[in-house]
Amino acid sequence: MPDSLTSPPVRPVLDRLFQAADSDDAAQRVTVRERYPDGFAGMSAREQADAYGELYIPVSPEGGRLLYTLIRASRPATVVEFGTSFGISTIHLAAAVRDNGTGHVVSTELHAAKVARARANLAEAGLADLVTIIEGDARETLADLPGPVGFVLLDGWKDLYLPVLRLLEPRLAPGTISMATQMTDYLSYVRDPARGYLSVSFPESDGLEITCRV
Repeated sequence: MPDSLTSPPVRPVLDRLFQAADSDDAAQRVTVRERYPDGFAGMSAREQADAYGELYIPVSPEGGRLLYTLIRASRPATVVEFGTSFGISTIHLAAAVRDNGTGHVVSTELHAAKVARARANLAEAGLADLVTIIEGDARETLADLPGPVGFVLLDGWKDLYLPVLRLLEPRLAPGTISMATQMTDYLSYVRDPARGYLSVSFPESDGLEITCRV
């Protein structure tokens, strides 16, 4: 069975991006805190995206491998990602789709410069043909996405996890897996049996919540 994560051209691109994220993000976060000492209260999603325009905010290597494994196992026809950033998680998603021999990734990102960088990184990894990155607010760009959706990664602004999930709900097939870092209102929703999900915490990797549409 193929494993694109461990071989060229994917592996060298991921190694470069993870190294850049490790060296750049700590300094950039200090800059952001200095520039916005009062935080982001009252700021729009676009203003927040601009504030974090130079930050990678990546999935961890372990989280990336988990993404890859879940998609290899579930073989979704359509994978949706909220929050492309520089494309590290997107590369993991697309590599799994490539190795499955079926499927397509639809990702959405608000920051134009990150869209351009992510597309370049995907092209370098040889995965560009498997991904459509849509620039704009996910609450708009995903509104008319055709279903069914078989896998969802929520990796953008945490306060939008629940709105984006609810936007996609009519197109979530039974068995659809959603993955997100933990956020209070989102967790309350997906852990409520009346909502039609089965959800479990996976703290060993990024404090993730893995949720199945039942």
